[in-house]
Amino acid sequence: MKGWSACVATWFAVAPAVAVDMAAIPTIGMELARDLTQGAIEVCRDYGWQVSVVVVSKSGDIQAALRDTLAPRHTLELARRKAEAVILSGVSTADLRANRPEIAMELGNVDSLLLIEGGVPIQYAGVTIGALAVAGAPGPRNNERCALLSLAKHQERLDFPEDF
Repeated sequence: MKGWSACVATWFAVAPAVAVDMAAIPTIGMELARDLTQGAIEVCRDYGWQVSVVVVSKSGDIQAALRDTLAPRHTLELARRKAEAVILSGVSTADLRANRPEIAMELGNVDSLLLIEGGVPIQYAGVTIGALAVAGAPGPRNNERCALLSLAKHQERLDFPEDF
């Protein structure tokens, strides 16, 4: 038995750490994306604003998108570009502009990005799992307000999600 224990101890001492081929990484689901999008539309409607809202996954793929009845058609693209900027940076579009003013102009020249307030990260356990962006409200801060209020409305689902 003593030899067996020594053999096992030696094996553990020289065995390499086991690598994981797949990692369980949280990402936003369709239902939450839909509810966040609808929630932002409803918040903006309460103020009398017609907007477009986009939720993208952490890879930047559109997960949900809505354009309210009277929102100008270009607002959907503006919301998508704000969401892309959030995915690139991991922070809200307002924070990106404030934190990196020296590159804001250059980033603004990237076709797929828009650095105007209204895009916010969707986070689970400190990890950005997507982005929510609003366009079409009067003034950039109002776009962000709608996004943040929708996030707040559904925050419990991000704080205590089901196992993924």
